Amino acid sequence: MQLFLSDMAGIYIHIPFCKQACHYCDFHFSTNTSKQAQLLQAIGNELLIQKNYLGEEKINTLYFGGGTPSILSTDEVNNIFDIISGNFDVAPSAEITLEANPDDLVSEKLIAFKKIGINRLSIGIQSFDDAVLRFLNRAHDSRMATSSFHEAREVGFENISIDLMYALPGQDLTDWKKNIDRALALGPNHISAYSLTIEERTVFGKWAADKKIKVHSDDASAQELLLLIEELERDGFEHYEVSNFSKPGYISKHNSSYWKGEKYLGVGPSAHSYNGTSRQFNISNNHLYINSLESGQIPSTIEILSQEDKANEYLLTTLRTSWGTDLKKLSNEHQYDLLTIHGKYVQKLVENGYAVQSNETLILTKSGRLLADKIASDLFMMT
Repeated sequence: MQLFLSDMAGIYIHIPFCKQACHYCDFHFSTNTSKQAQLLQAIGNELLIQKNYLGEEKINTLYFGGGTPSILSTDEVNNIFDIISGNFDVAPSAEITLEANPDDLVSEKLIAFKKIGINRLSIGIQSFDDAVLRFLNRAHDSRMATSSFHEAREVGFENISIDLMYALPGQDLTDWKKNIDRALALGPNHISAYSLTIEERTVFGKWAADKKIKVHSDDASAQELLLLIEELERDGFEHYEVSNFSKPGYISKHNSSYWKGEKYLGVGPSAHSYNGTSRQFNISNNHLYINSLESGQIPSTIEILSQEDKANEYLLTTLRTSWGTDLKKLSNEHQYDLLTIHGKYVQKLVENGYAVQSNETLILTKSGRLLADKIASDLFMMT
């Protein structure tokens, strides 16, 4: 299992623009890019204002998310890099990820991104079935998905992750197996796979309310996840978090820092930050974000975390991972003796094959991780 330094800190940059709206997505984004230059200027201003947010900690991960960061020009990405490198202590070996859509990844742009310093790509493929991609309202087709991956390899990207979606209406286990096979044939270093969640304020949410699409049952979704786990583990992937799989040495350091409770700065509209004692939530409105930063103010709310908040968040995130929950750390740092409060419940988890307890660590099994959020909520500290 891959280990990480405990003094890791990260920066997340939210780029809230997309070419078109996917039918399932309720992340904060806009297809109107007329204010893109002003928004990027505001992000630069926020970075300057927040330069001391992480204290003296070295930046070991930098993540461009969205939205669609690959929609930016290489000059725009480079400008953000310049601000970060000039105001933060970025480690020479930092993991620097850019989320990208296949239709943006032409060779010239890939070469420029690599030259800037991007060393990890997260490509939003979602499916290799053209009918499914049209149904999702994606801007690419399966040919672009495959060619973009190969072009990234050809220009020298060694660390590539791809996103897949399962539990899609009209898709069965046979269809899903074909997608898994196509993904493995590419040879990615990392795969993130997400079950379709129907969100109310999306096209799919409206279609589901109108009974125009049939949503997978929990059992059907679980069967597709179990198939994915089986196929990827056979190919040498480690299932290190509920939705994430990695070849040895390629665990996402940035996302792992979230699950390990490390500090991070989130910049841009809708971005979140965490400094160990509080969380900061930026407004999810491009216009208000730009206007506020023009006057030197970050439009955000701050939540001071209670001891209960910290303990429960540690439980929720670590139980989703292959390294599990350190019960000694939970007790010493968060003042929560889990076994004293929930010893019988934990014993039942172990007896029923949902968890193992070893060296003061509670780790969910393959079947237990399917119920990770439910188990975590049952174990939450209640005051």
